[in-house]
Amino acid sequence: MSAPAALLAQDLVRTLGTRRVLDGVSLTAAPGRRIGLIGENGAGKSTLLRLLAGTDEPDGGTVTRPADLGFLHQEMPYDPAHTVADVVDDALREARTDLAELDRIGRALTEAPDDTDLLTAYGERLESAERHAAWDADRRAGLVLAGLGLGGVGHDRALGTLSGGQRGRLALAALLLRRPAALLLDEPTNHLDDAAATFLEEELRGMPGAVVVASHDRAFLDAVCTDVVDLDPALDGPTRYGGTYTDYLAAKRAERERWERRFAEEQEELAALRHSVAVTSRRVAHDRPMPDRDKMGYGRRSQRIERQVSSRVRAATRRLEELERDQVRRPPAPLRFRAPALAAASSDGILVALRGIRVPGRLSLERLDVTADDRLLVTGPNGAGKSTLLAVLAGTLAADGEVRRRRRLRVGMLAQDTVFARPDRTVRETWERTLGPEGAEAVPLVSLGLVAPRDLGARVGELSVGQRRRLALALLVADPPQLLLLDEPTNHLSPRLSDELEEALGTGPGAVVVASHDRWLRRRWAGRELALRGP
Repeated sequence: MSAPAALLAQDLVRTLGTRRVLDGVSLTAAPGRRIGLIGENGAGKSTLLRLLAGTDEPDGGTVTRPADLGFLHQEMPYDPAHTVADVVDDALREARTDLAELDRIGRALTEAPDDTDLLTAYGERLESAERHAAWDADRRAGLVLAGLGLGGVGHDRALGTLSGGQRGRLALAALLLRRPAALLLDEPTNHLDDAAATFLEEELRGMPGAVVVASHDRAFLDAVCTDVVDLDPALDGPTRYGGTYTDYLAAKRAERERWERRFAEEQEELAALRHSVAVTSRRVAHDRPMPDRDKMGYGRRSQRIERQVSSRVRAATRRLEELERDQVRRPPAPLRFRAPALAAASSDGILVALRGIRVPGRLSLERLDVTADDRLLVTGPNGAGKSTLLAVLAGTLAADGEVRRRRRLRVGMLAQDTVFARPDRTVRETWERTLGPEGAEAVPLVSLGLVAPRDLGARVGELSVGQRRRLALALLVADPPQLLLLDEPTNHLSPRLSDELEEALGTGPGAVVVASHDRWLRRRWAGRELALRGP
């Protein structure tokens, strides 16, 4: 029996508009390997998946893919009038065909047991049935639908009556039921609660074929991946790391330490070489007074010493020129809350006190005190009131009950949907006018890694939701308030930036309240936690 085929990409190049998104990317996804694609927004994760799937064509390079390939599309390839049952039946079609063919070939073999063609066909069909888990397909259909939160959706429901989240989960369920030889997923944990995400992880770990997934979900990457490919620009192109996301983090930390050590060593050598070139050539022996009785000997020694000094200076100059040309650039500073404003509140006392808070249909909370050095994580299911609570703390939403806020308290909030008052201004203008000339110069926007240099001239009203949120977060990082409120802060951030943000929140002064569904952030949170259950 033939082994399942691998998914192979060689030297892929793709240009979108005037920007080369992928430049010579190669990837091998063998059966049983689960590869996570990570990187900044715009690094090419979704573009690479489309090229691998064949829904987009590369400008250069080749892709070799198994015939049996599944790709999680943004939109389901079904008519809105089709039902849930239609989607399930289509997903199980190959498994049911496998069983029917096994039965047919089996009957034929009873009459011709030595027919080699029939035996070969039976073996190939048996292999396909095993890969599709055909004997258990109908039972698995119920388990998968229930595991992805669709157990209560009637099979006679038309797709047009489902919510966007339900349609996305149904498309994912169909792929899991198909069990293709290669599976491509783009942000598959969107619209999944914790239980559904855990179920998906278990299903993918049991897949016999290759899996390639682009995701910002660090907990998912850690649970599923056997390899991580970082698509962020590097000297040698995208880098592949073996292991889980935790293994990737360890490798990146080691890389960072080596980078910092090499940079420090080179800077030390550069300083020494500059000193040598500037000073050594002046320390020549013939600058000393010449002895009266040794004029000839002095001349010979002087010439010899001058040649030696000149040789050393030339060697040092050559090395200095080489090092200045090829020196390692300074490692980028990690994301940090840099301005002193966050520490302006005293280290004790209450910044905001809530008593008997009611927002009809949205929030019910008896008591909450936020202290000056608080670290509070607000959790709960969708609709529990997390965003509403942050708006009450910020003072942008009125509520029944008592709200006491410290006088002249500076509050900053990162909302899920950021809107700027002047959408006609460019990113650079917004940055400079908000922070002022001195603040903007002290913390250059591009130094934070949240906004790409190419976006500085774009008008903020033309930015995507993710780009606007990253700009708003950058403003908070550069000039943090006394009370910082963050609503789903890791949305639209790469895993690397999410890690840096978490570290910055944990070490900076001032009060921080975070509302998040991010499982990785929640598992590692070291501060207080408030679990909301709904109004």
